[in-house]
Parts: sequence; C-alpha cells; structure tokens
Amino acid sequence: MLKIGCHLSVSKGFLAMGKDALKIHANTFQFFTRNPRGSKAKEINSDDVQALLELMDENQFALVLAHAPYTLNACSADESTRSFAAETMADDLTRMELLPNNLYNFHPGNHVGQGAEKGIEWIAAMLNSVLKPEQQTTVLLETMAGKGTEVGRTFEELRLILDSIELKEKMGICLDTCHVFDAGYDIADSLDEVLARFDKIIGLDRLRAVHLNDSLNPLGSHKDRHARIGEGKIGLAAITRIINHPLLRNLPFYLETPNDLDGYAAEIKLLRSVYHQNNS
Repeated sequence: MLKIGCHLSVSKGFLAMGKDALKIHANTFQFFTRNPRGSKAKEINSDDVQALLELMDENQFALVLAHAPYTLNACSADESTRSFAAETMADDLTRMELLPNNLYNFHPGNHVGQGAEKGIEWIAAMLNSVLKPEQQTTVLLETMAGKGTEVGRTFEELRLILDSIELKEKMGICLDTCHVFDAGYDIADSLDEVLARFDKIIGLDRLRAVHLNDSLNPLGSHKDRHARIGEGKIGLAAITRIINHPLLRNLPFYLETPNDLDGYAAEIKLLRSVYHQNNS
C-alpha cells in the first residue's frame, strides 16, 4: 500500500489532522511543531494526542512526520541563534514523546559564510547535545537544494554530519525530491544511479522518509521552488518511477506541494492511480 500524506496544520489539533488526512484518503501526514517562522509552541492536549494515536492505529497509518520550524539554524555564526536551535529541538523532541516511534525532520541550516566544514561541526554538536538514549523519535536530516550557504546540499555533507553523531541509531535522512533535483542529482533520468550513490555514501538503511515534490526549476538550479506533481521539471513519469522503485516504494511519502486540501486530495488520488499494488 502506498504510504502517502501531505502537510497539515496542527493549529486545529492532532485529532483534526488525522481526520483531515482520512478525508483526502491519506494514511499519514506531516506537521510543523510550531509556527514555521516563529518560536513559540502551542500547548499540547494529551487527550487530543491519544485520540489521534487511536485513529492512526484503527486506520493503519504510516509514521507521521513532525517538521522543525524554518527559524531553526543549528550552524549559524551567531551563538544565540545556535542556542535557540538547540533549545527548540530539545523541546520538540520532548513533546514528540507523546507521539512515540515517529519522525522529526529539520533543515541542517545555513553556515552564513563560515564554510560547510564549520557548519557541519556546529550541527553535530547541537545534535549530540539534544539526542537522548531513551527517546523514541528518529531525527531526520533533510536533503537540501544548495541555495545560498545551505548545509546538506550533497550526500557527502550529510554523511559527515552523521559520522559525528554519538547516538547514530537515532538519526536518519529525509530525501526531498525537489531539493535533490535542484541540487544536481538527476532523479528524473538517472534514479538508479542517484540511489546507488546515496547507498555508497550514506547507506539506504538511513533513508526513512521522502518529501515528494515536483520542481519549478531545472536540474542543478539550486533554487528550491516546489511545484505540484506533474507540473514541474521532474515530471509525473519520473515521480511515478520514484514511488514504485523497489528501494523507495515502502517508505512514507509526504507532499509539500503548493496546494490546499482539495489539491492534495487530487494529487493523492493521482499517485494512488499510478502506484503498482502488485509490486508490494
């Protein structure tokens, strides 16, 4: 079965997100842990979370994915910004224990002129300070498009971060199709080669989730502009190959396309229609 969902708003509550997912025939979803451009997190109602967990169990949901705010920059040159990132992630991971055994994704950050090597050092230091042996959440580094001074534009940079983490078993990778395409990895015409390179450098066992997006810009553009499925430079044929690839098809896919709920419903219907059930 295709594990597919989209980005939903947590502002209405956890159970409401689960119900919205069911309305559009999704069996997972992604949400921001707090305002994506802010810092304050909404108080969590434990009864609401429990109701969501029951709904997920009843409807055989795949893992849900929490997304850190965009304001989190673990490799900033500014110490107060790095401290904010560590405090925010530590708080998010504590809150995620109410949703045990799920996923938490974040953008590695922007080194803002310090260089990728220093940025990687700061990111690893933050992760080593917040990861706990008892936590049940897997933290995912997201593949980035390489816009500006982003860290994580190459598989090699992500591997260097992972190599510096003490609790490696708590870490994984979220592959964003728009980002890797914009970073120069040709998943449209050379998917097998890209996956082989990922496996050689990072290891496919580390790949835990996929952000499924088309790209408004061409291969290697380093722009990070998401497009609706089939309306970008990656294209529906390539995305069909991605969701059916034997190394990817059983992962959870999360849409981050520019859509409202009805738009997501249409994309999910489209993707289910091109998913080959007999290959499961």
